[in-house]
Amino acid sequence: MDVESSLGARRRHQLHTRLRWTTADAALWVIALVVATSLRLDFAIPTQFLHGLVVAAVVAVVLQATVGWVWGPYAVSHELGSFEETGELARATVSTGLVLAFAAALTDLVQIPRSVPVTATVLALTSMFALRFVVRSRRTRRVRRIKGARRAVVFGAGDGGRILVRSLVHDPASGVQAVALLDDDPAKARLTISGVRVRGRSADLPRVAERFGADTLVIAVPSASAELVRELSALAAAAGLSVLILPPVREMIGGRPSASDLRDLDVADLLGRQPVELDTAAIAEHLAGRRILVTGAGGSIGSELCRQIAQFLPEQLFMLDRDESGLHATQMSIEGRALLDSDELVLCDIRDEEELHAVFARTRPDVVFHAAALKHLTMLERHPAEAFKTNVLGTRNVLRAARKAGVSTVVNISTDKAANPTCVLGWSKRVAERLTAAVDADEPGARYLSVRFGNVLGSRGSVVVAFTEQIRQGGPVTVTHPDVERYFMLIPEACQLVLQASSIGEGGEVMVLDMGTPVKIDDVARSMIQMSGRSDVEVEYTGLRPGEKLTEELFSPDEDVRPSSHPLITSVAVPGLDQDDLQPPHPEDDPRSWLVAYSALGSVGSRQ
Repeated sequence: MDVESSLGARRRHQLHTRLRWTTADAALWVIALVVATSLRLDFAIPTQFLHGLVVAAVVAVVLQATVGWVWGPYAVSHELGSFEETGELARATVSTGLVLAFAAALTDLVQIPRSVPVTATVLALTSMFALRFVVRSRRTRRVRRIKGARRAVVFGAGDGGRILVRSLVHDPASGVQAVALLDDDPAKARLTISGVRVRGRSADLPRVAERFGADTLVIAVPSASAELVRELSALAAAAGLSVLILPPVREMIGGRPSASDLRDLDVADLLGRQPVELDTAAIAEHLAGRRILVTGAGGSIGSELCRQIAQFLPEQLFMLDRDESGLHATQMSIEGRALLDSDELVLCDIRDEEELHAVFARTRPDVVFHAAALKHLTMLERHPAEAFKTNVLGTRNVLRAARKAGVSTVVNISTDKAANPTCVLGWSKRVAERLTAAVDADEPGARYLSVRFGNVLGSRGSVVVAFTEQIRQGGPVTVTHPDVERYFMLIPEACQLVLQASSIGEGGEVMVLDMGTPVKIDDVARSMIQMSGRSDVEVEYTGLRPGEKLTEELFSPDEDVRPSSHPLITSVAVPGLDQDDLQPPHPEDDPRSWLVAYSALGSVGSRQ
């Protein structure tokens, strides 16, 4: 009953509004006829024209109301001043004016000068438009003064900002009021959108926020670079403003921003949010209808690879991992169920060469993505033998099994730490790259290649995950060094480029993904603290760990970097390392020295 009452009240309000506008337009017609007649007769209307003027006014009012309610703007509740309303208003008013002009010229019904209907039509229509503009402007100002809403300075007066501001103005329930605009384009310095004016550039944010009592910054540039987002975030923090942001256009329904699209700033926005354009036809040709096997399918990279590969409709997708919980989560994310009863789930450790051969013989994959690895730098520095067993011998086992099963393409997932390596993780992954290149040289007709990239956001053990937990516990947030920098990429974007690299890469190459600009870890930590609202959390510097660099590298100094057919992927050649030259270190040896030697151009061979 409450809903029905509300709908009834709303309908009555709309009806009353349309009646008020009918009355206003009728009055404007009367005024327009009087003014037009006065102008035609030098502001002195003779008595003989008064009767004709009254008749003309009655005819105009009746026609405007009749046409308007049957065929014009009063029949429905248009948005005030919209193109739809003004178009129908013009149609009704011009129709009324044409009838008046016909009656004045060809009949004795309306005895007024023949030019009056034409002049009066122009005056009436102009007045109707002007009145609607004034009322709409006043309503816009009232919306901006609604209490309880967040008062926002909107950065960006381009297409995204224009649409968003109009959405905020016409949706008071959004809880966000646009009180001012900022834009760094001088051509937009005097622009006004729905009553909201550009008040300066990004550097003027503190002044503008104080002047208009703003408490929020809205970044309305869907294509904003990470550098711009970080700069604006820092300015907002200095001004004591919270930050909302529009997501990239690809994430918005219909690609048109609205108030509902606004979300809080997150660390992914600070580290990079550029879309990746893929040659999906090439990837589909490489994957569709084929048998795919992914090692490390329960990990961050492996599971995302599985999700993306599944979209290209392979004949079968085999997911291999030694972690049953990881396989459970991956199956759930792809199929919406996780009974662990599928033959496509393979519980196997890549260190177990015999079982691995059995798995490859049973699954007969066409393409293998080898993502299984140990990846935590500090842990591997303490346990280098484990790095050798998994990252080196495990990779060798995968390559041997793939070669024996006749796999046509093997993609080894590497890391930027394999470029000019200085740590156990880097050395072990460099050896894996060399092993992969060597097998390719011995397997004509097959492609064995590696893909190298840096840190990914959200992976287990990443600094972002660690910082989030430290902030939750109240700090301190630990950073190794104030100047340490790292490359970052979103997991989905990294995996998209891995698939692209696998479709265009030549055998034996290492395909290197463009990671953008390195970001200071200290800036990431402080930005995350700021976004959390925990001003009491401090940053503590712990010093560089053994084997850790200040800035990661994507290429070794002696590598010849070559472009590929994709702008975000380059390639380098690495010297092969024959599997027969690979011998595990003796228990009394330091595995580091073996890893260093194997990762270099030569190999240590076997001990005598």
